[in-house]
Amino acid sequence: MPRSPRLPSPPRRRLLQAALGVAAATALGGPLAFRALATASGLETRTRAGLAFGTTVALTVAGPDTGTLDAALSDGFAAMRAVEAAASLFRADSALARLNRAGRLDAPPEPLLAMLRFALALAERTEGAFDPTVQPLWPVWAEASARGERPDPADLREAVARIGWRRVGLTPERIVLEPGTALTLNALIQGYAADRVMAALRERGIADAFVDTGEFGAVGTHPDGTPWRLGIADPRAPEEAAAVIAPFLGFAATSGDYNMSFSPDRADHHIFDPATGHSPGGLSSVTVTAETGLVADGLSTACMVLGPERGGRLVAGWPGCSLRFIGKT
Repeated sequence: MPRSPRLPSPPRRRLLQAALGVAAATALGGPLAFRALATASGLETRTRAGLAFGTTVALTVAGPDTGTLDAALSDGFAAMRAVEAAASLFRADSALARLNRAGRLDAPPEPLLAMLRFALALAERTEGAFDPTVQPLWPVWAEASARGERPDPADLREAVARIGWRRVGLTPERIVLEPGTALTLNALIQGYAADRVMAALRERGIADAFVDTGEFGAVGTHPDGTPWRLGIADPRAPEEAAAVIAPFLGFAATSGDYNMSFSPDRADHHIFDPATGHSPGGLSSVTVTAETGLVADGLSTACMVLGPERGGRLVAGWPGCSLRFIGKT
């Protein structure tokens, strides 16, 4: 049976910043925050912010009918809650948390199956540079960091020996882990949530929306008629933009070394090379834009491990994607 970690895997925020006007107003006064705005175009705008995946999230929608907008926001948050219930390690009762404890899960929910299928396919395509079974490394690093130390090499070797995407058995009926194996889908969950939220908004007929689930998605235009814009923050000065994606449509995700660091120089952080148990060097962040949040999220993590040359080849072989690297400074 896999060892239960003391702490869940960390969220991978927050390199991307929205340059959105109304969508950027997400300060929370409680579990949910709302903002309504009438625009010059005559459209109504609704923004709702809250907490999910261990971080802040926000959805902005625009349209002529306020009732439809409010219903769409409720559906969007319900979609996020369904993804959390399937695969969030911030929830002890999620399907993934139960799988890690028991080593087996019958009748897995579809969001978990969808993410894990993609994770295993990406692991094969990257020859294990992306691997959803890196979860055993997290408690080793977190516990050593809490002591002000780096992990004992023997502890790292033991954790690395438990990593391997082929240790996962997956069918529509059940998921089975080899003894000692534990999964994390934190490298995919926020991007996949953006996909599910956008699908829920589309079902309500929403044509203009900006989705922030920790990763980002946009459709249509800003309510003032201008294109959506997405700022990529400087990982060493997060209040400053290193670049701006304009117009921004589709989905974007970033992996970076600064969100959860185990060393002051950020050489040790929460993104692990599955082959070594250490963090990859050379890059501060990778941003990927793609046609789905799931693809953008997975590729950004894979590219942190692969580096610019191999990561560039990976993304070039994926239709509809673009890539931005920021090196170590």
